[in-house]
Amino acid sequence: MQNCSRFQRKHLLTSEANYIHHKVVCFISPQGQEKVDWKKWKAERKEETKKLKEATFLKTLEKQKKKQREEEEEEKKKQLQEEEIKRRGRPYTVSVALPGSVLDNAQSPELRTYLAGQIARACAVFCVDEVVVFDEQGDDTKSVVGEFKGIGKKGEACVQLARILQYLECPQYLRKSFFPKHQDLQFAGLLNPLDSPHHMRMDEESEFREGVVLDRPCKPGKGSFVNCGMRKEVQIDRQLQAGLRVTVRLDKSQNPESRVQKGRVVAPHVPRTESGHYWGYSVRLASCLSKVFTECSFKEGYDLTIGTSERGSRVDSVTLSPFKHALIVFGGLQGLEASVDTDQNLDVTDPSILFDHYLNTCPNQGSRTIRTEEAILITLSALRLKIETAV
Repeated sequence: MQNCSRFQRKHLLTSEANYIHHKVVCFISPQGQEKVDWKKWKAERKEETKKLKEATFLKTLEKQKKKQREEEEEEKKKQLQEEEIKRRGRPYTVSVALPGSVLDNAQSPELRTYLAGQIARACAVFCVDEVVVFDEQGDDTKSVVGEFKGIGKKGEACVQLARILQYLECPQYLRKSFFPKHQDLQFAGLLNPLDSPHHMRMDEESEFREGVVLDRPCKPGKGSFVNCGMRKEVQIDRQLQAGLRVTVRLDKSQNPESRVQKGRVVAPHVPRTESGHYWGYSVRLASCLSKVFTECSFKEGYDLTIGTSERGSRVDSVTLSPFKHALIVFGGLQGLEASVDTDQNLDVTDPSILFDHYLNTCPNQGSRTIRTEEAILITLSALRLKIETAV
């Protein structure tokens, strides 16, 4: 190396570097000249390029497989969530129908109000989704439409019962918005609260809440503001008319320190069908017994109807068929027979023809009569397990 010229030294260093980096086999002639096996060098480069491409392909394939596994896991997660929703949710509904004349048996305005409160409590305890109040007389349409006229022993019992039922079902923080001062509600403050799951405390955390749309201006493209009984107002995803009652799904991913809570309006049945929460009952008025069936609030109608009477079959031996919407009908002081006789739309005399099951839910009773508020508790208690088994 020392005897080589400067040019030869430089050339020799370059050859050594090529040998190290490209693994080229080279030799030095006795005269100091370098010769390279280019054919072998090209073959090695080609082999290295091939291996590099294979490695890149395997890496890309592994990424695709990983992405596919993540997508499959995400799909399985969604399916599990849907199954969990179906498992937790309650797809069926239970409706109760009774005549408003049950209030006429009370001897004072206070007792009429308390009787309505007993019915509301019974319906809430057994998770009734709809209460239908029908006129037992069948011909007095003024008792379910038109201006409401307060209480009194001979007042409009159907309207008063429906009003008290609605008042008790409404969350306390919304009552001032929907129930102005009225004589029918004169003694409603004495009633026991329903304390249903949708009757939220101010600081109670929940996925859903009931609220009323506020009459407040909002920016274009932004939703209305809703009072949901919280320390913050809730801004929903759409603009609605002020004064409407809405069910809101709250956005839990939002920053808790933000000035306004975000939410989305959902159908009133969503807390029941998705999370299995009991979300109160709706109240409907019917001018006669037949309108209880024909004016059903569900598109599919009632696919299971049950009538109650001391002349019916024993409840112990009955098995209910699967259903989506069940209706349980109670009679007044004179039973369902009186409601059938006074209904001009019905041509039958035997009320059992109207129902899938005509049941005696308290056989061998020790009293000549069972009051309607008592019959509701007895019947719903006797049918609870049968309903859960049927669905």
